[in-house]
Amino acid sequence: LVQIQSPVPFQLMTAEQKLTGLGLQLPPAPKPGGVYQPILIHGNMAYVSGHGPLLKEGSYITGRVGDDLDTDGAKEAARQTGLAILASLKAKLGTLDKVNRLVKSFGMVNAEPDFGDHPRVINGYSELMCEVFGPENGVGARSAVGMGSLPGNMTVEIEAVFEISTD
Repeated sequence: LVQIQSPVPFQLMTAEQKLTGLGLQLPPAPKPGGVYQPILIHGNMAYVSGHGPLLKEGSYITGRVGDDLDTDGAKEAARQTGLAILASLKAKLGTLDKVNRLVKSFGMVNAEPDFGDHPRVINGYSELMCEVFGPENGVGARSAVGMGSLPGNMTVEIEAVFEISTD
């Protein structure tokens, strides 16, 4: 776990303060790649469409786990996917401080048929959510599965549901 230097105890920091304290930079919020909304707000829930490992310059981390990338490289791609999701949430909500908690995530890994460590790959995303929203609110229900391919040969795609404050 990364140490944050702050006069405010880590547990009392907002998500925005944690993001800054961790030195994390968000990529630009990705544009839809088809006919869908990147985030749909319904009541106090934010439904996040599938996001990939978008980098700051606009390209994606691509490749198949077990062939083009190893597990650690794919785990880093999952973390980058989490940053893209945070960027979309911030663009839609104005601040990450409106996120109450992560409810559910569905992680897809572009992997060779004999690869079996999908949960470890998606941990890159889950660990980021825990760092930003804390262990109480940043850890939700989750699935991690392998796919034969993903759009644009992305390494990882993740969709999620968050409970948000609507005031």
